[in-house]
Amino acid sequence: MKVFTFAASAAILAWASAAQAQTTLTMWYHGAGNEVESKIINQIIADFNASQSEWKVELQSFPQAAYNDSVVAGALAGNLPDILDVDGPVMPNWAWAGYMQPLTIDESKIADFLPGTKGVWNGQLYSIGLWDAAVALVTRQSYLDELGLRTPTLEQPWTKDEFMAALDAAKASGKFEYAFDPGMAWTGEWYPYAFSPFLQSFGGDIVDRSTYKTAEGALNGDAAMAFGEWWQGLFTNGYAPATQDPADRDGGFAAGKYAFSWNGNWAALNTLQQFPDTVFLPAPDFGNGPKIGAASWQFGVSARSQHPEGAAAFIEFALQDQYLADFSNGIGLIPPTPTAAAMTEHYKPGGAMAGFFELSAQQALVRPVTPGYVVQAKVFEKALADIANGADVADTLDAAADEITADIEKNGGYGH
Repeated sequence: MKVFTFAASAAILAWASAAQAQTTLTMWYHGAGNEVESKIINQIIADFNASQSEWKVELQSFPQAAYNDSVVAGALAGNLPDILDVDGPVMPNWAWAGYMQPLTIDESKIADFLPGTKGVWNGQLYSIGLWDAAVALVTRQSYLDELGLRTPTLEQPWTKDEFMAALDAAKASGKFEYAFDPGMAWTGEWYPYAFSPFLQSFGGDIVDRSTYKTAEGALNGDAAMAFGEWWQGLFTNGYAPATQDPADRDGGFAAGKYAFSWNGNWAALNTLQQFPDTVFLPAPDFGNGPKIGAASWQFGVSARSQHPEGAAAFIEFALQDQYLADFSNGIGLIPPTPTAAAMTEHYKPGGAMAGFFELSAQQALVRPVTPGYVVQAKVFEKALADIANGADVADTLDAAADEITADIEKNGGYGH
């Protein structure tokens, strides 16, 4: 009996010692208020903490709208956490500004991840995402049939002429208030994420990616001017509304107001449930290949962390297919790997949203990978909003290119 008691006491002391030996790692996350998301991330943390005796992750969540400002303020105050959540296109700015350090994980574990989930800056991995997001042209098969339109595929997307013919057919039918809903009620990151791929398919871009030192020729060259004229024509010719009530964005397609909607996989399931004949079409090819946006929220290690090996260990732990599938099933976003997709309800082969995985794999293009993106995104948004509301295309794009180039020069080229 004494031997048993001694052994039990020793085991308890050893366990307590191990628990006390765990070094705390702090983590900031943007998902405050999202109960499903919070439940999943807290489960990953609990599993990680229980899986080993060296590290203990503690989470602090922020509302998404306030998150980036909180990180900037934390960086200025010198109190960033060990593990950071970062929006993919913002990562280069945080890395350049010294908020983040390279992420040292076993990169063989992310070999099969969708390209948009990998946050690479200056040739080094800084962040990795547990999901991605994709945009498609949403419509109903019954609409395509009624309008006599070919159903485009990834192998044979619509050309610009076919896309405009589809809008013409929808407009001429008299059945819809507008042929196309690009989502003008949404602002901020939606503009560069959803609309710059159209510009890139025309052959232009927000910035010249060959050097990242200028926007001249990329945002105001011939291809960009052609894009700008097309973009403005969507509104002046009555294909799409230049201004939109948020309620129309959320429910207009379901109400039959629009024939086509440019929308993301996060809204797909609800539309499918309302209309079983919903189809998600690939982006049209405007001459330089079809493009959609890529990169969503990702995890990385702050430059202030005194325990980067522990932070990296947690991030690597979170990359398990089960967790990737849990996030997909829970919040509807795209799992990064084929094996995780196969474990999900909607993205598995033959699943209702499986096409989004292929859209991300084949059409996705990350937003400009540069610290200057945070400024460029705002300049681009204002330019497109102005053009949609009737501003002169050439003057607006010239001014936007000048503003972006001046910002790059003011910041010494942002390290490029």
